[in-house]
Amino acid sequence: MSPILFTGGRFLDPSQDALIDGLDVLVEDGRIVEVSEHPIHAAAAERIDLRGKTLMPGLIDCHLHVVSTTVDGWANTLAPSSLIALKAGRIMETILQRGFTTVRDCCGADLGLVMAIEQGVVDGPRLIISGKGLTQTGGHCDQRVRTDDRTQVMEERLGNLGRIVDGVDNCRLAAREELRKGAKFVKIMANGGVASPTDPIHSIQYSREEIKAIVDEAENAGTYVSAHVYTDKAIRRAVECGVHSLEHCNLIQPETARLAAKAGAIAVPTLVAYEGLALEGERFGLSKEAAAKIETVRKAGLESLSIMRDAGLPMAFGSDLLGELQKYHTMEFEILARVLPTAEIIRSATLIGAKLCKLEGEIGVIAPGAQADLLVVDGDPYADITLLADDGAHMSAIMRGGRFYKNRLN
Repeated sequence: MSPILFTGGRFLDPSQDALIDGLDVLVEDGRIVEVSEHPIHAAAAERIDLRGKTLMPGLIDCHLHVVSTTVDGWANTLAPSSLIALKAGRIMETILQRGFTTVRDCCGADLGLVMAIEQGVVDGPRLIISGKGLTQTGGHCDQRVRTDDRTQVMEERLGNLGRIVDGVDNCRLAAREELRKGAKFVKIMANGGVASPTDPIHSIQYSREEIKAIVDEAENAGTYVSAHVYTDKAIRRAVECGVHSLEHCNLIQPETARLAAKAGAIAVPTLVAYEGLALEGERFGLSKEAAAKIETVRKAGLESLSIMRDAGLPMAFGSDLLGELQKYHTMEFEILARVLPTAEIIRSATLIGAKLCKLEGEIGVIAPGAQADLLVVDGDPYADITLLADDGAHMSAIMRGGRFYKNRLN
């Protein structure tokens, strides 16, 4: 790759609340090599005059399922893995074109998809995977209806987001297996869910001993556990057992939020998921039983943002849309903006996301040594957060690892 010099634009530093003028940014061999308030002299570099546009770090989504190709989870499981992989490739291309240069896949994607991105087989965001999500029998990733007596649920299929694991020793083994196969963190289902057929929202899942065993294995491997949780009881329990990443958290209460903040946890609200399900979930295969669960978590979502913010609990950006509903992806920015200041939303999709991906200093920043994951935005996102919405319509350029995947600058 030839060196590229960005000059003449405005610079978005996520740690600040305003744009900075007059910085030059030099990119070479996939990384940012220099950021300077003085002109950078690089004769061999392609010079790009941003003409007042905004240069900012690529966005990070910390809760997505790239192998979720349809809302109907069982249909997704039944589909051939080769078909799911090809559809996932298209999904990832679309995600990148929205400006998301890194995605933390919160169960489903495997090492093959990571390699496909790294080897350039598919154009898509950098993938941070958890492998299969771990669920107890009858838990959130158990797709069997009550009359289904099968004990084998095709866990080997790429379209199956999880695997059923019961008992402390089996949980330890499953965590070790997912980590061996390339998982960068471990995902568990610790609460009932919307899209699963037999577990009420308020059901508590996994014993404390099982959760602690999984946390122990993750920590032994130098990483952490992420838990699907909605209710205050489930969240508190997960924090007490050592879970670091708290997904959803719609029904969290102030005391538990403060406990989670003190423990150093990070929350990942995914409010657009329930908007999408409410709008079109049943049309795309969500069962009536699952649809009835939506309002329980949807109504409390906005309040949970205020509770977590007031408690000092960091929040990373997440979407969690299933299949056909992924078209609503960037609506999450608009939902968050009903409660949170714009600067905090941008930090959630950059700095905090990078921390949760264990890639601080590598992504989510424009700094020497960081990956050259960059967006050129037509305007000031601090003044108008919707510039990050609309499926990348307001982005003149999208770069990941020093390569342009969209470029309307010339």
